[in-house]
Amino acid sequence: MSSLSSDARKRLVALLGPRGYLDKPEDLKLYEYDGSIDKSLPEMVVFPRSTEDVVEIVKISKEFGVPIVGRGAGTGLSGGSIPLQRGIVIAFARMNRILAIDVENERAIVQPGVVNLDITVAVQGRKYFYAPDPSSQRACTIGGNVAENAGGPHTLAYGVTTNHVLGLECVLPDGSVMFTGGEIQDSPGYDLTGLLTGSEGTMALVTKIVVRLMRHMEMVKTALAIYNTVDDAANTVAEITARAITPAAIEMLDGRMMRMVEDATHAGYPLDAAAVLLIELEGLREAVEEQAEQVREVCLNTGAREFRVAKTPEERDLLWKGRKNAFGAVGRVSPTYYVQDGVVPRSEIAGTLRYIEQVGEKYGLRIGNIFHAGDGNMHPIILFDARDPDELERAKEAGEAILSYCIEVGGSITGEHGVGMEKNELMSRLFPAETLAAIQSFKDLFDPDNRLNPGKVLPTGKGCLEIRQAPLVSGSRVY
Repeated sequence: MSSLSSDARKRLVALLGPRGYLDKPEDLKLYEYDGSIDKSLPEMVVFPRSTEDVVEIVKISKEFGVPIVGRGAGTGLSGGSIPLQRGIVIAFARMNRILAIDVENERAIVQPGVVNLDITVAVQGRKYFYAPDPSSQRACTIGGNVAENAGGPHTLAYGVTTNHVLGLECVLPDGSVMFTGGEIQDSPGYDLTGLLTGSEGTMALVTKIVVRLMRHMEMVKTALAIYNTVDDAANTVAEITARAITPAAIEMLDGRMMRMVEDATHAGYPLDAAAVLLIELEGLREAVEEQAEQVREVCLNTGAREFRVAKTPEERDLLWKGRKNAFGAVGRVSPTYYVQDGVVPRSEIAGTLRYIEQVGEKYGLRIGNIFHAGDGNMHPIILFDARDPDELERAKEAGEAILSYCIEVGGSITGEHGVGMEKNELMSRLFPAETLAAIQSFKDLFDPDNRLNPGKVLPTGKGCLEIRQAPLVSGSRVY
């Protein structure tokens, strides 16, 4: 466990000035957590304003052997920005400028503290946008998105953050500055930009990002398909894919989640349904019109009781308001919730939802589902009261059970939230030892002293790998 010396503190204060750091206990407590359920208190929080500041902070941390953790807006959901070994948190909130916009070449250069949605706001007047759209896009920052390789509802058509990052400026653990990629479509050599995007701040600290801008489509249609059974909604997703239709987004809400969202946002979701699909189509007018009819036919043929298309931009925005504000809606009915992020093949969505329901029954917990159905990225939301230690433990066990099931059916433990300190002990279930050793070799190459965000991504051997209660079994398969 780190101990920040008085000499190191003095050097950091001299570098950043009296308003460039926090070290009072009441201030540090604001940086001991993110959107997950774990906590660890830093010894100091520093606020660089430039790459040069970051370089000097990193050099001081190296000289005194202190761990450092980069932090964006703290909206992460896997403990990625939690200072597990204390030390210094480098908060990038003041490095928040859009440095350049080049719509002719569909590029922008931004600092890591730029809020995701602010890029789109800056270019939407010229009919451009930044595609990755996490539910927290009004708060989350691009640096954090790069660290976690964030996704969002429109991942199905546009891909995740790595598909929209063209280049990075990074500070390495020895204080040197490295550039990867650039403003052109492709660069020769190894794809270091791809390697660092999603590395969760364990190899380098990102100080500038070159992002791809995209032009708005000619037409957008947003539809709501309403179902009396969860299975019918899940089966619709697989059937849409089988028809070779790729919507911009297919989001699913089950009945429990839908009622929480509707009570909070009044988005027009039916309170008596078992599930809904929020489906968005984009493209040329003729193609969208044709696909909308095909999707309507698929939905009605697979059990939808109703298929609504938003008639105005206001109706469309309201439907998306319900989806984007869903996590806030949960806070109205539960003091705490635990969001998971497993991925399963689309053909396994229905079975996974049945399994999640059984997990809730087994552990005595309410679990709602709202997720990116188009790519099988499940987000079960486990409601619990963190003031009750037994309930907290049951919530963790339920989360482990769900992620283990995702692995079993050919999926993954994360689609967009990252591994962090929440799931790193599960990595040995997902990957063989040889693969983990290869990942470790990259970590050792970039960060031989293990000072950058230690205790994240890779197993430490200190966590509990086993689910502490026997899995639910139906026949010969885990359910």
